Amino acid sequence: MGVGEAIQNIKVLDPSVEELSLIAGQRAVVTKAKRSIAGFKLREGMPIGCMVTLRRDRMFDFMDKLFNVALARVRDFRGLSDKIFDGRANCTIGIKEHIIFAEIDYDKLDKVKGLNISIVTTAKTDAEGLFLLRHLGMPFRN
Repeated sequence: MGVGEAIQNIKVLDPSVEELSLIAGQRAVVTKAKRSIAGFKLREGMPIGCMVTLRRDRMFDFMDKLFNVALARVRDFRGLSDKIFDGRANCTIGIKEHIIFAEIDYDKLDKVKGLNISIVTTAKTDAEGLFLLRHLGMPFRN
């Protein structure tokens, strides 16, 4: 989850870390800028987001929650495109509103945020990755 507002106000990052930790079921790590960008007034090493890496049982629990509960709560959701793969059987899903997850209390939010979910597989081709994720329950368009 990238939090660009953290450049001006570092306290904006704390609720994001807590919300991402609730969603993932594991403590989120604050990410820092890798390089300076003068146009954004960003300096190397400044905290600008948070992330979680899930493996094994927590990963499968999160994927089950994502596929069966959260994506069903997306407005006008008709399935994911099969073009989300990167050529190496990995896929990334961008979510505009993190409130689709049931753990987030809408009344306690200050702002609706977006997040990216990257699913890394050991498949060799996009077709194998599509087959794998389809059988794990990921909803694709027909």
